[in-house]
Amino acid sequence: MKKISLSLLLAFCISAGLLPPASAEEKGAVQQADVSLAPQSGSAILMDAYTGTIVYEKNSHDKLPPASITKIMTMLLTMEALENGKLKLTDQVRASEYAASMGGSQIFLEPGEEMSVEEMLKGIAMASGNDASVAMAEKIAGSEQAFVRLMNDKAKELGMKDTHFANCNGLPAKDHYSSAHDIALMSRELLQYPQITKYTGSYQDYLRKSSEKPFWLVNTNKLVRFYTGADGLKTGYTSEAKFCLSATAVRDGMRVVAVVLGEPNTKTRNSEIASMFDYAFSQYAMKSLYNQGDVIGKLNIEKGVVPELTIKAEQPYSVLVKKGARQEEMRHEVKLNSGIKAPLKKGEVVGKLIVYQNNVKLKEFELQSPVAVDKAGWWRLFKRTTSKLFS
Repeated sequence: MKKISLSLLLAFCISAGLLPPASAEEKGAVQQADVSLAPQSGSAILMDAYTGTIVYEKNSHDKLPPASITKIMTMLLTMEALENGKLKLTDQVRASEYAASMGGSQIFLEPGEEMSVEEMLKGIAMASGNDASVAMAEKIAGSEQAFVRLMNDKAKELGMKDTHFANCNGLPAKDHYSSAHDIALMSRELLQYPQITKYTGSYQDYLRKSSEKPFWLVNTNKLVRFYTGADGLKTGYTSEAKFCLSATAVRDGMRVVAVVLGEPNTKTRNSEIASMFDYAFSQYAMKSLYNQGDVIGKLNIEKGVVPELTIKAEQPYSVLVKKGARQEEMRHEVKLNSGIKAPLKKGEVVGKLIVYQNNVKLKEFELQSPVAVDKAGWWRLFKRTTSKLFS
């Protein structure tokens, strides 16, 4: 008796009406690459950095040792501390005995040596300094252990379900793992701070330049020199993790993130990332929906000091589309919530912008109130009502 494959059986059941067809969301809005872009990797993902659209993935949720790619989270928390004013680039960071004792990749900090936050960022981003990472962790949180708790809290906030950090630098440790998918998520988040590419995208620089022993920095990510548009993010290697890389490149207003884990050597790692970049830039493009400041719609507010709000695009809204897609296949809808009553908080979600391609949901953006709207007093409401009666 011949065996019937599961896929054929499912197809028959769907065509016969015995099972419902896959929903738009199940099919996936963007057709993913059906080519093998990273055949030598253990795990890989290719993602549009702006929308988070996944173009290609391979074992992307496998929990694997991330090696020094861990430092993306260390840099992210550093950039957040700079953003909220807890740190300044000129602040001095003192290296503890513990920080200076780190092995592996390092910038050879001496116990008690001080460097600025900016210099430490260079040491982490370009030279993958394990010692610089611990020094920054201690500066921000008081101890590496406390900083690791912040790392795991941030991972949870970003929806990194395949990740648990045990240290801030990626040296081999029990219960320290991540996935290509999660690494892409935290890479996207780090890129929300565009100034980070000043460090991750530099090929060479110096530390202790004015001292008797200047330290020459050469970026461990060679793609920033040899691939047009590449400007970060982070390499990684341990004997357990093998050769890893989370990289980003931008061309024609489109930025992508590519991650590979478990590559056999640096040459293959760089080549497969470059192939992923080539595929993304040759096959996909960004389609603009609204420019920043464009009017999206009008929102009615019941009993507010103003009866109506103009909702404008607070950022450019774009979606990733396959090149060659016909314009008539694309459409978008603005759905503003009805029955909204004052008071309304600034930033409160008031609707959504939904993009479709061939009636398949491609992307959904939340729309937020640009200002706070207080509740109107009874006299204002009375005058508003009477003016409507006599107008």
